[in-house]
Amino acid sequence: MINVYVSIKDKRYYRLSGITRFCKQVIQNAWISREPAEVSILLADNKTVQELNSKYRNINRPTNVLSFESGFCPTGKKDIWAAGDIITAYQVLVSESKEQNITFDAHLAHLLTHGALHLQGYDHQTSEEAEKMEALEIKMLKQLGYENPYKDMTE
Repeated sequence: MINVYVSIKDKRYYRLSGITRFCKQVIQNAWISREPAEVSILLADNKTVQELNSKYRNINRPTNVLSFESGFCPTGKKDIWAAGDIITAYQVLVSESKEQNITFDAHLAHLLTHGALHLQGYDHQTSEEAEKMEALEIKMLKQLGYENPYKDMTE
């Protein structure tokens, strides 16, 4: 069971009809862990993401998605796990969607899936890790009706 909490800081996300439901569906689809968990999503703007990226990663620019694992159990019991937070930057998503010639919702679904996998311990620091994580992303996005986000990179 996964509980997903969505906060919308940048109102432009509302252009995607049913944005909260959409985010919850994407995370539920990407959640492999059988442990009861909570994930918080912040749909933000570039300024917010740049501030977080600068503070926590020492990179003073916005990025498309940030994920922060918490591993915190809010009740103090093992009954639920606060997996962490996923934060996206609206303007970066719009720009990248145009550059990659994909829809905004397809790109957002990919980045939320990517962030959810990070919260579950997946990474892409090595080529083996990247292959495993990308294969999961491709499979999960296909389940949602989206194309392989890496298809143009392999051609």
